Amino acid sequence: MKVLDVGCGIGGPLREIARFSSASVTGLNNNEYQITRGQELIDLAGLSKRCNFVKGDFMHMPFPDDTFDAAYAIEATCHAPDAVGCYMEIHRVLRPGQPMAFYEWCMTERFDPGNPRHVAAKAEIELGNGLVDIRTTAQCLQAVKDAGFEVISAKDVAEDSAVPWYQPLDPDAGASWTSANGFRLSRVGRLVTHAMVKAMERLGVAPEGSVRV
Repeated sequence: MKVLDVGCGIGGPLREIARFSSASVTGLNNNEYQITRGQELIDLAGLSKRCNFVKGDFMHMPFPDDTFDAAYAIEATCHAPDAVGCYMEIHRVLRPGQPMAFYEWCMTERFDPGNPRHVAAKAEIELGNGLVDIRTTAQCLQAVKDAGFEVISAKDVAEDSAVPWYQPLDPDAGASWTSANGFRLSRVGRLVTHAMVKAMERLGVAPEGSVRV
């Protein structure tokens, strides 16, 4: 199969999917640095014959109609300024009847815009993930339908996950201090990281606003 990764980053899922499925995967990304790094990684993984990257905007994809057998997006199309327009582009480049799978940051029906704690949590997720406004699950599903897709399955994976979605970010989740990630999440590690980023921002190495993010 010929598969499209929409907003692929440096291609972590792209490489894993290519390994276990033997599919040919094309990653679409508008960031030149990430594409360069992703290409290095697929070369190291020995996947350059089946995987490649294309620089482009997922609102205006540089592919002809009916190009791919499947498409997926992982926390990517939530950055689209127009969800319907983005999903329509994915629909256009897929062959008729072929599937798209994606997961997104969404606000569930439990979100109460009148609850200050809910609003604050939403705002911090938006800030940390570079999102203008997190859409509701209902809005995302309607956008998928409006783009011409049929919804086969939709699920909030946080509802019955064996581990909480935030476990990789939790300093009390059992990560070892001897690992880089474990130290980074510890109280001391967070203080060190904060001090380093603050210094980098003051020196102009990191962009303004990095400490806040």
